[in-house]
Amino acid sequence: MFDLLINGGTVADGSGGPTRQIDVGIRAGRIAAMGRLAGREAAATLDATGLLVAPGFIDIHSHSDFTLLIDPRAQSQAFQGVTTEVIGNCGHGCAPVTDPSRFTGNIYGWTSQTGITWRSFSGFLVRMERARPAVNVASLAPFGNLRLAAMLETGRPATPDELKEMAFGLEECLEAGAWGLSTGLEYPAERVADEREIVALCKVMARHDGIYAAHTRNRETHAVEAVQEAVRTAQEAGVRLQVSHIIPRRAGPPGSLDRCVAAVERARDLGLDAAFDSHTRLHGITNLSNALPPWAFDGGADTLRQRLSDPRERALFREHKSIISSFVLGGWDRVSLYTSPERPEFRGKSFAEIATLGTKAKPCDPWDAVFDVLLAHAEDPHAPLCICHSYDEEDVLRTMRHPLCTIGSDATALAVDGLLAGDIFMGAFTWAGWFWRRMVVETKTMTQGQAVAKLTSAPADRMGFKDRGRLKEGAVADIIAFDPLSFRERGTLDSPNLLAEGMRYTVVNGVLTLENGALTGRHGGHVLRKA
Repeated sequence: MFDLLINGGTVADGSGGPTRQIDVGIRAGRIAAMGRLAGREAAATLDATGLLVAPGFIDIHSHSDFTLLIDPRAQSQAFQGVTTEVIGNCGHGCAPVTDPSRFTGNIYGWTSQTGITWRSFSGFLVRMERARPAVNVASLAPFGNLRLAAMLETGRPATPDELKEMAFGLEECLEAGAWGLSTGLEYPAERVADEREIVALCKVMARHDGIYAAHTRNRETHAVEAVQEAVRTAQEAGVRLQVSHIIPRRAGPPGSLDRCVAAVERARDLGLDAAFDSHTRLHGITNLSNALPPWAFDGGADTLRQRLSDPRERALFREHKSIISSFVLGGWDRVSLYTSPERPEFRGKSFAEIATLGTKAKPCDPWDAVFDVLLAHAEDPHAPLCICHSYDEEDVLRTMRHPLCTIGSDATALAVDGLLAGDIFMGAFTWAGWFWRRMVVETKTMTQGQAVAKLTSAPADRMGFKDRGRLKEGAVADIIAFDPLSFRERGTLDSPNLLAEGMRYTVVNGVLTLENGALTGRHGGHVLRKA
């Protein structure tokens, strides 16, 4: 007898091939049979008539490291059919950690309401298991955390001894089950890291067959050179390469996207296992606090207030090269304040607008507007987020069609109620629904089978998940069933926290998480450790 029988549906098995009218029987968390199973006994049966049955979607580029600890329901993901998230991307993550106060700016979704009780990567994974997430979680080792753990001052290249300590820390992460290493070379903790550091760590990783997920160093004016650096690093170390969100932001030379993709294609022709991913939004998003150098936060809130109130310090901050100054290359009118608990009246406005309105009731310079917003948040300077209108939709669509491209949220798992109800992160509620609507329903540039493969077997193969991403007998029962014509996102730039529609059932490791479009309260997620 089956524990669960899904019958009457059309199956896209994750191979990319045509769909089939077959049933799926589940026993002990795995697919026990596929075929015509009408009349077979089952403890529970799901009627999938009119629905597309597929492997659960795999979010290859997530930042849910902390939000899954706060609210393990992964509501925004469950309603999009996500059953597995890969966290620890862009050099950001929850482990390793020394003094937690030094790491909060490197953790998306951090809040003081949830304590950091672990220090090691292994300890973090145990804490994640205790949270009992509704999705499977696989983690990369974040370079930013490794640098912060090994160096008191990250605004310089590492010394040989510090690099040895980072390598030792990475070994611990990999032995604990990390699937690879990620970098975020535009962010404060990593911005001045040299290629020597990354090659050395990638050589450590090569012994564990890990993947190198590279958020490259410069994604505007030197985006091509940055991708070439990632390729060169991976070739020298002999590791698999995944270029994160490969599309360059505005302000770069014409043709940069094609040249970035060509660099990866050439590397593959030369034998490197290399590919890339793309998120589905047209904006970049990050903490506004990245406008400041790391030393600006030394001394706590009172010292930060003093620095942000001193014209001489502001002059130094203006000269600091950061991801925010990179955003600005496209124009202040394209850089907006996305979240701001202390200055909500400016939410959604560009810094060009904020400067015109004035943060102190009179017009000011855009940089002063940035510093004034951060001054208002001195107690929690990493709370405000900013976005940059960085990408053209056609570039996003044609990149996603590329056979080497996988799709990720580049967001945190959120919820419309509970402890995360007030949190916002662009793409959280919309990424998979947007992809399906644009590629399958509207442009019809992918078949249902092809689009399912993009979200399932393709990321599973990149990460090395052996028993996930395809529906076949013996595979883990991560399965979804949805209306292929109505599945879509509902969130918008102005109202981002709206649940996607059209997803009927989400099953994680055989546990029914979403039933008839509503959460069941049952969680089947596992922490996936690389053997």
